[in-house]
This record gives sequence, structure tokens and C-alpha cells, in this order.
Amino acid sequence: MSALGASELPSLDEVEARLLARWPETRIEPSLDRITRAMSLLGDPQRTYRSVHLTGTNGKTSTARIVEALLAASGERTGRLTSPHLTTIRERIALDGEAIGEREFLAAYVAVAEQAERVDAAMPHPMSFFELTVAMAYRAFADAAVGVAVVEVGMGGRWDATNVIDAEVAVLLPVDLDHTDYLGPTTAAIAREKAGIIKPGAVAVSARQSEDVAKVFRDRARSVGARLVVLGEDVALLDRQPAEGGQLISVRGLHGTYRDVLLALRGRHQAENAACAIVAVEAMLGRSLDDDAVRAGLARVASPGRFDVRPGSPPVVLDAAHNPHGARALVASLAELAPRGTYAVVASMADKDIEGMLRELEPVVDAVVCTRNSSPRSLAARELAACARQVFGAERVHLASDVATGIEAAKSLAVTGAADSDDPVVLVTGSVVTVGDADRLLPSAWRPDPVRTRPPRPPDRPVALPLPG
Repeated sequence: MSALGASELPSLDEVEARLLARWPETRIEPSLDRITRAMSLLGDPQRTYRSVHLTGTNGKTSTARIVEALLAASGERTGRLTSPHLTTIRERIALDGEAIGEREFLAAYVAVAEQAERVDAAMPHPMSFFELTVAMAYRAFADAAVGVAVVEVGMGGRWDATNVIDAEVAVLLPVDLDHTDYLGPTTAAIAREKAGIIKPGAVAVSARQSEDVAKVFRDRARSVGARLVVLGEDVALLDRQPAEGGQLISVRGLHGTYRDVLLALRGRHQAENAACAIVAVEAMLGRSLDDDAVRAGLARVASPGRFDVRPGSPPVVLDAAHNPHGARALVASLAELAPRGTYAVVASMADKDIEGMLRELEPVVDAVVCTRNSSPRSLAARELAACARQVFGAERVHLASDVATGIEAAKSLAVTGAADSDDPVVLVTGSVVTVGDADRLLPSAWRPDPVRTRPPRPPDRPVALPLPG
């Protein structure tokens, strides 16, 4: 591929194809050498703004969005890097809370692609899809003159491409088992990888953790001279109450206490995420936050695909839970929604702890529709159903060829199974890709404008399987 000049912007489809032709996010070669060299060739744009860096097993994207909202309400110009995306690759890079514009995205690619070719030629392995998108984000943030970048780790922390920033604030969200083939077989081993984002002299804000994880974070903070602030010890979520449009939370932070603030997200896990976000922003700004800024930021924050309730009859809940820890949080949030009947559509990647997820869901799900999502990594619907039957029993397990068909099947089950109630819900879960497939089909108030969507990739052998009985 020849280098492109700034006046020769390719199309978005062309750029996405070029990015996807590189090593995928699931292929890891643990090294910061490639991204470090690329950033150096670009003039190290990541040094031109301050940053908050987030890691953890679950909650990174939601917390990044809350941090971003609080910073914006406090008068800061923000950039945000999160992954993966739901409907358009541009969602990964946000400026002032909105997905980056198409022209800005293409310009960032052109700026990075030429340097990536030089890195590819000089290194044993080429730059990956994720490394290029990180470089593009860091360049775009500099071009937009953001004041603070809010950056979500892709996987782990120590060797993650995002870790070429020296963040003043690190946020350590709950750590559980996930990506064990890359990060290690125990939570302590995983925590050691994630602790790599704690930089010398930084403030590290930690959610509640198991003792083995907490010890890893304490040791890392001590070894690099960072200040560790722990939720439930140094700062606290004082109270939370479900409310119309979300929940009311009270938080004691580093510099102030914020009482009865409406958070437009549901679930205790989101309340704890918000508490960590408040503390992170206090640490970044070095002061208490204006009460009006906290109320404005938390009242309008959105986290698409994270216990995301879409209107309808029945309503559809989208939740990107993809491991047992995430499924537990989902179940707790469902309990607060108190549906009279839950009919789940599940599609998951083949390398996940699917049985563990299903066992977390089983007590609150009346029936499950097993399908596959648009990723080639998705587990086949019949294989998922075979696992689900071991957990739910054969009578409660159904099949569908794709997410669209699965949602219609679940809606039919809800109407039939909850005939004596007007409060059933359809739940779509198992993967970010699954939720993204569903998002394309459902009304959405948050979708970036303009958005370029394409139909989900069909399964290898599309089939329409009748529901049992």
C-alpha cells in the first residue's frame, strides 16, 4: 500500500477494510515497541494532553463515559478512546463526547498509516488493528487540542498499546477471570498485568477488589510511588436508591461529598463506577467538583449497550456482559427492574466461559433463545444450545439463526409466557457484538449522527429453526 497524502482521503469503507486486514484484536504479541516507535514518528502527540487511564475486567467503557461527562461538565475539552464499538468504528474515538467525524477519522488514519508502514518495515511483526486505532486516537486528540484524554485499556494494561501514555490518574475497576489465555490463570496474575498502568507519582483509584487483587495493586503503587485510593476505604459510595431514569447516589470523594445525585445509569455496579469516576476527576483536577457540574454530568451520561433499556412492548434490555462477573452485575440490575418474566437472547464468542455466564443468568431467566452473532468468532447456535440445556433444561432452551430472529422469538415467548402480566422484558446479552447486532434493529436515542451502519454479517449457514413445542 502506498502512502496517502492528506489531500487524498480514502473512503471510510476503504480505511476500515485496511484496518481489519491487519492483525485482529484477538491476536496479541506483547510488546510496546511498535506503538512506541509509531508515536515517536508522529511526534509523540500523546504528550500534549493530560490523561486518565482505565483498566479492569468489566465496567471500563461505562466508567470512561462517566469520567468524560464529569470532565466536560467541569469545563474540560475531552477525548475518549474505548473499545470495541457497537455500530461504527468511529465510536472508538470521541471528541467532546461525540463520535469523531468521518473526515477527522480519515485524516487521523492518513497521518498514521504512512508511519505504520515504516514501523512494519522495521519490526519483526506488523502493527495490529488495535495499535493503529490507538495511534489514530492519540493523534486525533492532539489535532483537536483536547485538555484531557480518557483512555480505556484494550486488554490487560502493561503491554496494552494504550500504555504509551503516562496517565496522572489510573482507574482500576473490578478484576475477575477473563482473557486467561493471555493474562494468566488467576485473578492475581491478571491484576499484575492490569497494574502496569499505574505510573510513578500517579493517583490510582481502585474499585472494591478481592484481597489477592488488592495486594497486587498495593504493591505496585508502593513500588512506583503512586497514591492508591480505594473505594470503601479511602472514599465511599454512601448510598444509592433506584429512581425514575436511573438511581440517586451519594458519594464521599477525596475533596468533597456529593449527595442525592441522579445517575442516569442503572445498577449498583454503575453506582460504584460513578463513585470511582468522581474520585478520578477530583484527582485529575486536584479539587472538589462543583455540585452543579456533578449533577449535570451524571444526569446526562449514557453507556450504550450496558443495561440499556430500549422502549417497546415488551421492552428490550441490551447488556454486553460476556463473562460470569458481568452476568452477575446484569442479574442484580434486572432484580431492580423487577420484570415479570425475562426472555433472553444469548450469543457469545466461542472462547468465553459460556457455562459460567449461563449459570449466573439461569435463576432470573424464564427461557433462553440461543443464537450466534455477526462475528466469525461466535459460537454456533447449536453448540450454545447444547451447553444451555445442561443449565436450563431442554424445555427452556430455543434456537434462532441470528440475533434478529432471536429477538422476534424471545418477544413471542414473552407474549405467550407472560400472558397474565404486562411487565415481561427481552434481554439481549453475551457479547458486545451481539448487542451491536441488536442495536441496529432497535430504536436508539444515543446513536452518533451521522452514522454509517451495515447489516450484520450472516451466520455461515443461515437457518430458521422452529421453536420447540
